[in-house]
Amino acid sequence: MKRKWIDKKVLILGLSKSGCAAAKYLSKQGADCYVTEFKPLEDKNQKMYQELLLEGINVETGHHSDEFIDGAYIAITSPGIPPKSEIFQRLKEKNIPVIGEVELAYLEANAPFIAITGTNGKTTTTLLASHILNSEYNAPACGNVGVPPTSLLEQKPDFFVCEVSSFQLATAPTFRPQIACFLTFTPDHIDWHGGLENYFEAKAGLFKDYKQPMYAVFSGADEKIYEFSKQYTGDKFVYAKELQSNCCYIKNDAIFFKRKEEEEIIKLKDISLVGEHNYQNIMCAIVIAKLIGISNEHIQERIKSFKPVEHRIEYVANVNGKTFYNDSKATNPEASFVAIKAFEGKKLTLIAGGRDKNTDLTEFCTEYINKYVNTVILIGEATQRFKENMEKNGFSNIILSNSLEEAVDTALTLDNEIVLLSPACASYDMFNSYEHRGEVFKEYVKSKL
Repeated sequence: MKRKWIDKKVLILGLSKSGCAAAKYLSKQGADCYVTEFKPLEDKNQKMYQELLLEGINVETGHHSDEFIDGAYIAITSPGIPPKSEIFQRLKEKNIPVIGEVELAYLEANAPFIAITGTNGKTTTTLLASHILNSEYNAPACGNVGVPPTSLLEQKPDFFVCEVSSFQLATAPTFRPQIACFLTFTPDHIDWHGGLENYFEAKAGLFKDYKQPMYAVFSGADEKIYEFSKQYTGDKFVYAKELQSNCCYIKNDAIFFKRKEEEEIIKLKDISLVGEHNYQNIMCAIVIAKLIGISNEHIQERIKSFKPVEHRIEYVANVNGKTFYNDSKATNPEASFVAIKAFEGKKLTLIAGGRDKNTDLTEFCTEYINKYVNTVILIGEATQRFKENMEKNGFSNIILSNSLEEAVDTALTLDNEIVLLSPACASYDMFNSYEHRGEVFKEYVKSKL
């Protein structure tokens, strides 16, 4: 239910894109907004900082002061701040409730949300679903794709197609989308959540008890999610597996949707996205579109016109007969699995490494590096552990590089037809973000043309 914000003191945690959007929206609704950022002001945030000040919004950096906290009606948190942090404890002691920016948008919106969660595949599925729905509705992509849903409230869209991370779900106590999709589940963000099962529960909570959506959509290709779907008591659809009804699947080199009757939606030869994982993303988006009532003709047209997501198995260039792909968004080994397997049968150079998340590398090495990769070039802080694990599991064609640029130069000297940047690591040892890493890679590759 939409609240009255006039003269209410609202604390915004974090000088982030989502925090800035929440502050601007609430300020226009009459709230007295205070943005507090624990880190000192960085150059990349100067523009955002000045924009907030110009709109009369209070901002502090380098600490969380009692002046900003005391008397707050509510706190809106950025998704990167873990609930176990000191500021959360201080707010709890002062009985100040904390919600996330997605929860705020949900409470303020007059249109339904379509929520897409999972460890991998969220962004592609979200953007594709939005692209299809926009053929007949105003259905912008938002959330973890980089567009805060609060920044769209004044546009009054027909649907919010929202990528939601486990961080965002952890601070969305009443968030109940019309359609909720659970794509994949692999180990990630374990430290933030305090354990693997806590991470799963953060995502699974979207489908439990009073939060059950009107329709739930589950992956039939992910064993844990499919088993979880069997316990779900509401209306549900499964993709990547043929069932008696309510499913979407591949058969005879085409994607089919079945509710009461089987319908062929699109032939695989008409799909430009690379890899089995993308077929799964497409199937999920098809289920969403069919539930909303989009025509098969528009679904086909939009799938054909959809361009791959930046930094996710993104074609960069062909240099001296070698084709380069940017998969910088693969910040864990499981995300790299799908990219590596997408080039099965090709001679592949993999550029990997970065800030190590310390996840188990056994499957990464035995099932993917050994089977599908010809040469691995390692960069960043994770180099030594990755090298040791690869060698322990029988892979020795490893080259160490001091920089991403050096790795590209090395790749150009090798006799492999595909060069894939799919780091399986975070980017923060050498770059500001996975986007920054991908941009550096693309620019340097293109400089070689």
